[in-house]
Amino acid sequence: MINLKIDPEFQSQIPPLTDDEFKQLEENILKEGKLLSPLIVWNNTLVDGHNRYEIVQEHPEISFSTIPLPFESREEVLAWICKNQLGRRNLTPEQKKFLMGKQYSSEKRTEAFRGNQHTAKKSGSVQSEHNQKPMKTCERIAQENHSSASSVRRAEYYAHGVDVADELSPGFRDRFFREELHIPDYLLENLGKAKPEEQAEIFKEIKNYVPKPKKVKPNKVTVKQAEKVASNTIDENYDVPQKFLELYYRLHNAESLMRKSWEVTFDLNPKLLTHPEQVKVLRFALKPHLEFLKTLDEVLAESSGESSKTA
Repeated sequence: MINLKIDPEFQSQIPPLTDDEFKQLEENILKEGKLLSPLIVWNNTLVDGHNRYEIVQEHPEISFSTIPLPFESREEVLAWICKNQLGRRNLTPEQKKFLMGKQYSSEKRTEAFRGNQHTAKKSGSVQSEHNQKPMKTCERIAQENHSSASSVRRAEYYAHGVDVADELSPGFRDRFFREELHIPDYLLENLGKAKPEEQAEIFKEIKNYVPKPKKVKPNKVTVKQAEKVASNTIDENYDVPQKFLELYYRLHNAESLMRKSWEVTFDLNPKLLTHPEQVKVLRFALKPHLEFLKTLDEVLAESSGESSKTA
């Protein structure tokens, strides 16, 4: 068994797999009995294949090989990891922005270490007038990812903001990329730009951020419109009297708005029905609402019973 070093910074650049994705990867590896693709290493440190390496550690019978790449510095490794991930995985917008920002930051530091590699050395020969001006790093990364140079520059602040948030609250990065947290870009960019003494205050705003539900405009329904849709929405066993049609549709609209509000909440929190802790929050939030509906139903049943007795 080859023992490879794990660099936490290298590993943190790689978007985490979901539990289902990791389980599927493990099943595929066990079925094949070996790793089909070699692990990429640098000075015996793992660069690419962290999930696969974790699996073979649990299953030493699985054989694998490695390929060393001749990187010159850590920054070059980090830039390669980001570019590699951007090119081969289905990424969320948050993950893509993070990786673009990290790649840009790493490549800038690499260039600073080497000196400006895009500037031609002066010699006795005269350069051609048709030589094009070298493309800036942010422009090249933007072109590779169908984005803009300004977006890449903002992504650098964004990525740094995610890292700072993870330092202030360990585990933030993984929770954020697993879509358990929904934080707007501008807050993370602000955190990435902030001075060290300002970071705690901005992060407090991030922790307390609550996504605003999308506004749902109520439908303005006239009596004639209510009559038109009544046949599709009213119980066939009950005919709403003409004079109560508008009242009925107002009640129907109130129920519809409530349902749409919940749908927006579920859209903003995709794991609300599956994540154990989020399910607890949902049940707690629903409790008074369900009790209200139960009480309302009992009152209506009692009222209906009284009406039948007095009829």
